Amino acid sequence: MKIICAAILLLAQSAFCFTTRHAKSDRFGAMILNEAEEETPSPEIEMEQEVIEEPENPFLYKVTTANGWIPDESKPCFGLPGVVAPTGYFDPIGFCQTGISLNDVKRYRESEVMHGRVAMLAVVGYLVGESFGGPFGLSGPANDQLAQLPLPVLLLFGAGIGAVELKRATIGWVEPTKFKSLWALRESYYPGDVGFDPLGLKPTEPAKFADMQTRELQNGRLAMIGVAGFCSQELVNHKTILATIDFYQKVYSGVNPYDY
Repeated sequence: MKIICAAILLLAQSAFCFTTRHAKSDRFGAMILNEAEEETPSPEIEMEQEVIEEPENPFLYKVTTANGWIPDESKPCFGLPGVVAPTGYFDPIGFCQTGISLNDVKRYRESEVMHGRVAMLAVVGYLVGESFGGPFGLSGPANDQLAQLPLPVLLLFGAGIGAVELKRATIGWVEPTKFKSLWALRESYYPGDVGFDPLGLKPTEPAKFADMQTRELQNGRLAMIGVAGFCSQELVNHKTILATIDFYQKVYSGVNPYDY
């Protein structure tokens, strides 16, 4: 009987020890599993970043040489010629003040040069056209002669001006593929230099070119003032320029101009 009781106790103890050992093993395995999960790096999700290319800004210019001129931001008007005594650098309205971009300065100079050239032609046209009889029976003050042209000639005249302007735009302006490039000049373009020099007057040396450019600007500026005076004078008295000069010569000489 004692032997049977001892055997039962032994079996019960063995069963208890087996269960405890497995419990410890399960707890240890769970701890190892948890540590393995913590140490295993989670897979990183690589996100492809979309590269956004900024559109090219046509108003940012590189330093380029054109006819010997290199834009210098420290100088008035980026160092363009046209500054002469006694006024020196004269810009009372501030078209080329500090902060104005190089593209805008070049556009202003382009406008000044081209308007000066047109004004010089206009001064000659006023004086010659009023002194000699022109084609199509043109006569009288130059202000009235444009209205005397036949319509086909006037249309042809306008088409010629449009063709010249279009050619100038293709030479100097950036192609207007974007809104920002509508007013952008080419980096290598020198204001007013459209490559038209049939007499070969353009100097090749930078210093001489700057001197000739200054003379052209000064004559163009004077011509713009002069043609504005011509136009205003003819609108007032409806006389030709030479007739007006003759009229006031008589006035200042003490002669009655209306006696003739």
